[in-house]
Amino acid sequence: MKAIICKDFGGPESLVIEEVEAPSPAADEVLIAVRRASINYIDLLISRGLYQIRPEAPYVVGAEAAGEIISVGADVTDLKPGDRVATFELTGAYGEQMTAKHWRTIALPDDVTDKAGAAILHNYITAAYALKNRGQLASGETLVVHGATGGVGLAAVDLGRLWGARVIAGVGSDAKAALAREYGAVDVINYSGESIRDRIRELTNGRGADVIFDPIGGDVFDQSVRNLAWEGRILVIGFASGRIAEVGTNRPLISSASVVGVNTGLWPNQNPTGFRALADEIMAHVAAGDLTPKISQVLPMEDFLQGMNAIDDRSAQGRVILRIS
Repeated sequence: MKAIICKDFGGPESLVIEEVEAPSPAADEVLIAVRRASINYIDLLISRGLYQIRPEAPYVVGAEAAGEIISVGADVTDLKPGDRVATFELTGAYGEQMTAKHWRTIALPDDVTDKAGAAILHNYITAAYALKNRGQLASGETLVVHGATGGVGLAAVDLGRLWGARVIAGVGSDAKAALAREYGAVDVINYSGESIRDRIRELTNGRGADVIFDPIGGDVFDQSVRNLAWEGRILVIGFASGRIAEVGTNRPLISSASVVGVNTGLWPNQNPTGFRALADEIMAHVAAGDLTPKISQVLPMEDFLQGMNAIDDRSAQGRVILRIS
């Protein structure tokens, strides 16, 4: 089969397309014919050896895919050959076939296409797990979403709107501000010309935000953690800025606030039942039209580097999808 391979953790530029042997499912796995795969920032991190988990090289790149089950392992009873599914693993998605743990694999409703299915589990489940499970977001609360037009950020805006929050979006340009408003943001902070700290204070009349969703880290975190409301929560999603911020413990103490870590990559293994229940809930909302994954580009497999660069330099709005087969 054809697959995109990482051999030396040199990042996207070092990846190659090669013919490799098709995988076989273990007893607790399914074998999927991949139709579409999503390019996520996590794929770049893993290919650079910068993620918390480092797979053994060479490996097939890609964390998220949608397609059709070819076969199932001996212990799998909840899925069957022919089922249309989406899956969120850490590797394997950029190949014509991949194996995935059955508990990380979700049936696609008839009204959800493969293209949309490949853009849900990482983005929307990361955002949903962060906001609902870890952040305890409540209707009527003020939610600040940084990186609001990236894949995960835009999902957080979409979910915040659905769940009744007042959403403030942090973006890097006026063009991105329009997209954030389209998805439900009522106010916008433009990093290119505005102070995050001052704007949050202004937009909340000095009260601060109840929940801050931060996939950027660095200076964005430094300014945001100073603007949490009483018992507010800042959700640490990632460090797209390249700098891991540090916080003095006096900051959360002042507002009885919380700095909350969110590791969606490992959560499905820790709580398979919770992951599948949340994934099914989100899939149902997508099928009903309540949530709409933003897909900015659909590229042939051979143009993977173009798509990865668009995610890396943040020029992509929403998700970039690869046509695998």
